[in-house]
Amino acid sequence: MTVTSIPNDYIERVYAGWLGKVIGVRHGGNIEQWTYDRIARTFGEITGYLHTFKNFAADDDTNGPMFFLRALEDFTHTSDITAEQMGLTWLNYAPDGHSFFWWGGYGKSTEHTAYQNLKNGIMAPRSGSIEQNGAAVAEQIGGQIFIDVWGLINPGNPKRAAEYAEKIASVSHDGNGKYGGMFIAACIAAAFVHKDIRTILEEGLTVIPADCEFTRMTRAVMDYHAQQPENWREAFFYVRDNFGYRLYPGECHIIPNAAVIVLSLLYGGGDFSRAINICNMCGWDTDCNVANVGTIMGVMNGLDGIDASWRKPINDFLCCSSVIGTLNMLDIPWCASYIASFGYKIAGVELPSEWASVLKGDGPRFHFEYPGSTHAFRTDFDPSGAHVTSFVENTTEAVASGSRALKVVFDRATCGYGYRTYYKTYYRPDDFNDSRYDPSFSPQLYPGQTISTKVMVPDFGRAGIRARLYVLDGNAEVRHYGETVELVRGEWTSIRFELPYMENVCIEEAGIEFIPSEGWNDNLVAYVDHMDFSGTPQYAVSFQHERTERWHGLHLPVSQFTSLRGLWALEGGELSGSYSGEPAETYTGDLKWQDYVYEAVVHPIAGGHHHIQFRVQGGIRSYAVGLAPGDKVCFYKNSHGYKELASADFAWSLQSDYTIKVAAIQNRFIVYVDGIKVLQVEDTDAPYLNGQIGFSNMAGSHTHYKQFSVRGQ
Repeated sequence: MTVTSIPNDYIERVYAGWLGKVIGVRHGGNIEQWTYDRIARTFGEITGYLHTFKNFAADDDTNGPMFFLRALEDFTHTSDITAEQMGLTWLNYAPDGHSFFWWGGYGKSTEHTAYQNLKNGIMAPRSGSIEQNGAAVAEQIGGQIFIDVWGLINPGNPKRAAEYAEKIASVSHDGNGKYGGMFIAACIAAAFVHKDIRTILEEGLTVIPADCEFTRMTRAVMDYHAQQPENWREAFFYVRDNFGYRLYPGECHIIPNAAVIVLSLLYGGGDFSRAINICNMCGWDTDCNVANVGTIMGVMNGLDGIDASWRKPINDFLCCSSVIGTLNMLDIPWCASYIASFGYKIAGVELPSEWASVLKGDGPRFHFEYPGSTHAFRTDFDPSGAHVTSFVENTTEAVASGSRALKVVFDRATCGYGYRTYYKTYYRPDDFNDSRYDPSFSPQLYPGQTISTKVMVPDFGRAGIRARLYVLDGNAEVRHYGETVELVRGEWTSIRFELPYMENVCIEEAGIEFIPSEGWNDNLVAYVDHMDFSGTPQYAVSFQHERTERWHGLHLPVSQFTSLRGLWALEGGELSGSYSGEPAETYTGDLKWQDYVYEAVVHPIAGGHHHIQFRVQGGIRSYAVGLAPGDKVCFYKNSHGYKELASADFAWSLQSDYTIKVAAIQNRFIVYVDGIKVLQVEDTDAPYLNGQIGFSNMAGSHTHYKQFSVRGQ
């Protein structure tokens, strides 16, 4: 590997770049494909966010980068990674035909076209090639909108950023569509070392052909700016006349939108806010364009260059819509750490000691070490009759470890009432304003696991204060509490809560409740140094207690579950699954789960294949076991296609209940049906050692599932 110097502030610049990406998507999200004229008539001069959201729902612009990057974890982070492996990453994490992308039809949506090609054996890079799909499809905008992370993991190395970007862009794009991805990735990499936009753009141009349309457009916009650097609106009219939508085929061609990106960077004058506002006012594919500008400007200027007014409404939260439900609720510091860890691996540089545990993932889940970070923590309190203002903020005022902590403030508090700061571990449709890119979720915390934290209240005042950890069960709307601890003012206190075995719960919040003692008549200030979740699950669910999450008529997931494909619904208090042809699959649980015992009651309705899934790592990596034709129980491994590893005779019939249980211990699996051991399997060929649980069937079957349980092994 080439060893490259990593900037001293690399980690924070990655955080700033990814924040810029998320800010840009949110800023442009609700005016996507509006024209310049419509935006001008409606909003005039834009200076900040145009819309408010309870929480901003998922978007393809952030889905793609975060999940395509997982190719480096699943295959190799080195330059040996191939386009084909990146295409397989699409198939593993993107649901089939819903969520994640715009599924606008084969030959209309470039991503839909590429996914169908991949699924039918046309591997990358042919899956996105002009040879396969034609120039119009191959040169749409997606080549650059999913590309930011490949620049973020190659700081100061535009050439290498473009090499990675070319491979991932070629999964779905070609020609100028691919060159746009290479260009944007190179610009982001260059922004780590250059502060001049023209220099950054020139670096971007070095990685693409000098005679391509993308280069011609970029040179033309740069030349226009050099001659008339004052009026961005006149520059946009030039772009509209010479590189507008009417001049290029398809739904959303890359050239007009890339022209707007170049224009905004140049006329932004090095200012983050001005650049993204100009980009939004230009119109066309606003969320995509503003997001790319936001990443470049975020990296170039760092966190200090991003005004708090852009960060506060986001509160470090990112919603996604993959098949991995726990990864559809992310906090932006986690994203930054995940991204930056690859930067060090690729460069062959040792992790800085102060960030090592964060980047390796063996420290606390929530650490607050990034300046301004909140990890999406929120506040809540019991109604006491008093008007209370509350908030969280990042601080260096008090720390137990590291250099930062979370400060929690309630401007007035009354004895005997609860004042809480918490992290949402599950989301419902009512938490959002819309169903943008149709997210669905699995909880990030389960019964049987442990919450740990360290808190402190300042040494002022006389009255005492107690604290306790809690979780909120969203199914019953009931809080479950750990032990109450008396806090010593000015001293850090460690608190743990080992969640007991529970049934039919959905944990939606995990947090800390502070309770002022008698005599309290003051504001309440507390500090949280860190919080972590650990341990193995111990719980059971009857589908009679689950619900249909009603987003809109075409997006009605079953609570706590995501799905790859198939018709999954609740019928008579049971989970019903069916599909025609390909396997129908639905998942819950956590990708990190390792050894466990998983048991479910299976009720075959029609057809010959009725399975439970385990060690699920995505749509093309999992195990399945269940009832099979010919009075069999079969054990399968899905490695981009199901292969039978073992089978046993077992007489079964439709319309009967069967309890199927699997004990997964490292690479060994023991299968029971109705309490009888029927199979013992050992997988010695790259076994899956961790993953979610789920349900599936094949060949047009229809199955009901009544209940399931998971216990740590």
